[in-house]
Amino acid sequence: MTSETQAGVDDYVESYLPDDDALLAARMRAEDLGCAALGGAAGAALCFLATSLRARAVVEIGTGTGVSGLYLLRGMAPEGVLTSIDIEPEHHGAARQTFRDAGFAPGRTRLIMGRALEVLPRLTSGGYDLVFIDAARAEYPSYYENGVHLLRAGGVIAFHGVLAPRSDPARRDPGLLAARELARAVREDDRLVPTLLPVGGGLLAAALRG
Repeated sequence: MTSETQAGVDDYVESYLPDDDALLAARMRAEDLGCAALGGAAGAALCFLATSLRARAVVEIGTGTGVSGLYLLRGMAPEGVLTSIDIEPEHHGAARQTFRDAGFAPGRTRLIMGRALEVLPRLTSGGYDLVFIDAARAEYPSYYENGVHLLRAGGVIAFHGVLAPRSDPARRDPGLLAARELARAVREDDRLVPTLLPVGGGLLAAALRG
């Protein structure tokens, strides 16, 4: 496959499910605040996972302006609650607007402001169907240990942006090294059944064995 053909495939996959007004507005807020928004292909994968799991309890690390949260909520069970953690208060304000625009009641979300590594140990062990991480890659290995602990049997943990390190193997950036460490750890963890999807810079997902 030529690079031009691959680019065409990537564009088609990314735009396969077009954004609606709520997503478009959330992406505009993300641009205004200078935070990266999850792409359509990775978002569709999250929605698919949440639907397949019939997820009722989901944890998200990295609220942003609510783009990824909206994909998760749309896949979750009608009574499901999304717990989203972010250290930036303006992100939470923007995400609340996104969820309101999309018609989700306030009770469907629990937004927690703070450092995820301090919040995660306070959440219920084994109480979540899905944990999604889209935050500082340097902390991915620590999120991995804490996140797996939160999953119920059959639950899924997913990390966004893990393929980016392969673009320049010689780089020694701490975030890139952490992503490589994470990929190795998940692959070698006998508790997990992993897969690596080439969407959104790489979506690493792993299910916890029953």
